[in-house]
Amino acid sequence: MNFIETDQVTKQYATHLVLDKVSIQVPAGKIFGLLGPNGAGKTTLIRIINRITAPDSSKVYFNGHLSCKEDIYQIGYLPEKRGLYRKMKVGEQAIYLAQLKGISYQDARKRLINWFEKFDIMPWWNKRLEELSKGMQQKVQFIITVIHEPALLIFDEPFSGFDPVNASLLKQEILELKEKGHTIIFSTHNMASVEEICDNIALINHAKVVLSGAVNEVRNSFKTHTFLLTIQTPERPVTHVPDIFEILDYRQQGELTKIKLHKSPSLTNSTLLGYLTGKYEIMEFAEELPSMNDIFIQTVSQ
Repeated sequence: MNFIETDQVTKQYATHLVLDKVSIQVPAGKIFGLLGPNGAGKTTLIRIINRITAPDSSKVYFNGHLSCKEDIYQIGYLPEKRGLYRKMKVGEQAIYLAQLKGISYQDARKRLINWFEKFDIMPWWNKRLEELSKGMQQKVQFIITVIHEPALLIFDEPFSGFDPVNASLLKQEILELKEKGHTIIFSTHNMASVEEICDNIALINHAKVVLSGAVNEVRNSFKTHTFLLTIQTPERPVTHVPDIFEILDYRQQGELTKIKLHKSPSLTNSTLLGYLTGKYEIMEFAEELPSMNDIFIQTVSQ
């Protein structure tokens, strides 16, 4: 079942076409990567799903029904450009914003204290936001986004401003939210993060969806039939074998030889492995799939 569906969404500002018949399907309980270069239309699509702006034409479905204004209470949105009050005390404004999302004062305070302790920022409860580092402010913004436990969470560049340790912490929290059943739309330029946490993706370029699907299926569709092979160094070097494979890289490291090879597309992986097993002592054999970063660059360049 899809939690969010857009049916040929179109949006134009003056003479600039921002979204051109964009259709995406976000499966319920999954992490969906919304990707694209700057200016591709990602943020506009997020704002339409979040009912901040309206499409010029098309329909948006939310959890099986046409999107309506009541759905905003089931959405948590972390925008790329953060919007907290810099002069206001952190705890005070967190409670205020939680109450705007329908949580009582007592419940909001209890939930926020749990989150602040979990993120190790409780000592900053009575500090003004401007006294916090950018990373600390990010943690507060994340907490406020998820505090009302919405069914749909939208994170736009959530790791911006985080060091590697805190970025890893946030990734774990996002994965835990998925395990609890939340549907997550995740927009980022960090393709390594996409590989680590996303189940499905849609890549928008020049206002159109140019690539979509499950992450593993997308990577497989771009495979180049390249393999990484580690063997015990033979008496004679491994050489090109017509109709089976060609050597792309060959390096000897002590008693081991590491080889990068390209197999004939018509040859099955099992046939290749069988051929190699009959001739060499194999220590490692793995297909090299292109990274999402490589796929992003290739697709956008085209």
